[in-house]
Amino acid sequence: MPHPMTLDCRLYLITPPALPDLAGFGRQLAQALEGGDVAALQIRLKDVPDDVIRAAVDALAPIAQARDVAVILNDRPDLAARLPVDGVHVGQSDMAYRDARKLMGERMVGVTCHDSRHLAMEAAEAGADYVAFGAFFPTTTKNAPTTAEPEILTIWQETMETPCVAIGGITAANAAGLATAGADFLAVSAGVWGHPDGPAAAVAALNAAIAEGLSARA
Repeated sequence: MPHPMTLDCRLYLITPPALPDLAGFGRQLAQALEGGDVAALQIRLKDVPDDVIRAAVDALAPIAQARDVAVILNDRPDLAARLPVDGVHVGQSDMAYRDARKLMGERMVGVTCHDSRHLAMEAAEAGADYVAFGAFFPTTTKNAPTTAEPEILTIWQETMETPCVAIGGITAANAAGLATAGADFLAVSAGVWGHPDGPAAAVAALNAAIAEGLSARA
């Protein structure tokens, strides 16, 4: 990502699946970003009208970008190209990477690669800014078609330069091992927004877990 990607492992937040109260979530987001280092926010809203996505970007992008947090739109390069976001994330069943790149130009394009190094290598060689592997743990946020093992992060880190994102059921309780294994980013949704002590405490705890994991990597 533009390249707030200088640390060994950073947080990549994903919005909840629905945002019925945008103003309220904006306050939650601001709290989360006060909790510690965050590299990116993915706005992920499935099966909603374009104007709902536009409203979410209008409300949330300024909060994130004011704190040097990159804003990534999920799934919709056609829309992302016309909105003030820093990049787009595409899945294997969404628009092809090459078409997303044509629309996005120099802005970031990340690609879901499930548990497949083959898919990830294809995306990296085509020029993707990052690849995402998962799900590493059971997740209630989305239906995850694949399960990934931490070893895929280690192999990727040792052989490829394109950053990798770990996704799927990640919380402060299980994040350290993924940082140790070689994730450049940990994508977290429910582990932040559903945290019993609130989003700021969740981000702080996740950053502490990342630091613990990186010390083990060293």
